[in-house]
Amino acid sequence: MDFGKLNRAQLEQLLTDFAKRWLAHDGLWFQQVEQAYGLDEAIRLDTAAWERFTVLEAERIMLFLGIESGGGLSALKEALHYRLYNLVNKQEIIEKDENRFIFRMNDCRVQSARRRKQMPEFPCCPVGIVEYSGFAHAIDPRIQTRCLYCPPDQHPENSCCAWEFTLPKNK
Repeated sequence: MDFGKLNRAQLEQLLTDFAKRWLAHDGLWFQQVEQAYGLDEAIRLDTAAWERFTVLEAERIMLFLGIESGGGLSALKEALHYRLYNLVNKQEIIEKDENRFIFRMNDCRVQSARRRKQMPEFPCCPVGIVEYSGFAHAIDPRIQTRCLYCPPDQHPENSCCAWEFTLPKNK
């Protein structure tokens, strides 16, 4: 494909479509593993895959943006905007202070699709803990990650999950 023939709007649409395709493949893979081996084993295998993928994604984003390891919370905030699912999910960053912010997923494509199909929420917390802490650690090993809520936890109607990132103050 000659990407040079596409205008900006077409390129943005294509990027979003690529992200949707990636997420669809991830979901279909998970469903097949769940069918074959059960939910617990599917989550275990998904967690193992995310443990490696999240670091790879962080490293590639850092390379693309020229972010050096140890860039602190500002580097993490910038990198979060370039994750694949940023194109298909509604999310926000809530500043708390110079050493802490909250990343909140307001509309998760996976959970929204499950609601439309009248399926229970996907209990993604175990995967999310590995994913978000691994991503943050790859950006800066000093960053601490805490899950505020994530399915199967109770959560507000307008948010699926929330993660707190903290950079401890030097003592």
